[in-house]
Amino acid sequence: MSADGPTALPTFWEVEAAAEWSSIEFISDLHLDENTPKTFDAFASYLASTTADAVFILGDLFEVWVGDDSRHEGFEARCADLLSEAASRRTLGFMVGNRDFLVGADMLKACGLMALSDPTVMIAFGQRVMLAHGDALCLSDVEYQRFRSQVRNPAWRAEFLSRPLAERRKVARHIREESERRKREQVAGQYFDIDTATAVRWMHEAGTPLLIHGHTHMPGNDELAPGFERQVLSDWDLDDAMAPRAQALRWTREGLERLLLACSAA
Repeated sequence: MSADGPTALPTFWEVEAAAEWSSIEFISDLHLDENTPKTFDAFASYLASTTADAVFILGDLFEVWVGDDSRHEGFEARCADLLSEAASRRTLGFMVGNRDFLVGADMLKACGLMALSDPTVMIAFGQRVMLAHGDALCLSDVEYQRFRSQVRNPAWRAEFLSRPLAERRKVARHIREESERRKREQVAGQYFDIDTATAVRWMHEAGTPLLIHGHTHMPGNDELAPGFERQVLSDWDLDDAMAPRAQALRWTREGLERLLLACSAA
């Protein structure tokens, strides 16, 4: 969503794959946190073992990110070290999500990550594909869209980042608790999906017949309209013994393939 409101078209930034790339993988919604050690280990294992020439992270790699200065200590420092090592071996692209929208230029530069705008049009294998986190398209979640407009405002961002790190962590915990409360109060089986008409409009304007996004935690693919398809990425949670899950979406000249990783359930 642009700063002009939900009906305005965003800027469609373009990224062209290197000619020598033979495979690209997409992941999102890992929600890494010090309380999810198995998911962190699965991510580390994935980065070490994938044969993809490039990995693009489409938002919510972290459960929360309170500023790039947090990368110098604790769990965030472990994440930064892992990303830096992986980025030294292959291209890593990073798009912010609704949980880690405060990841900034300092973190990306320090870790060697390619910044991806939301949305981004990727050009590879003779095709154009739109990449997005997905939250900006969930227009029916009115309460969240109000919150999103507030926290993406540069003035809010500057004021929040000027606070001491400990205070920012405290505010983040409160926001997470409120988010969990909203989830508990949702009607069973109800979830907010992207607005189909808006998504198709974006895709039509950008000349992209395929949209790849995360955010909804409802992995799969479907037709949004004749000639317009989407692929929804899986969230990751290997610390959930009842329903462990972790997937990557691989793109090659032959097409798209959904990869089940680690101990992920089908």
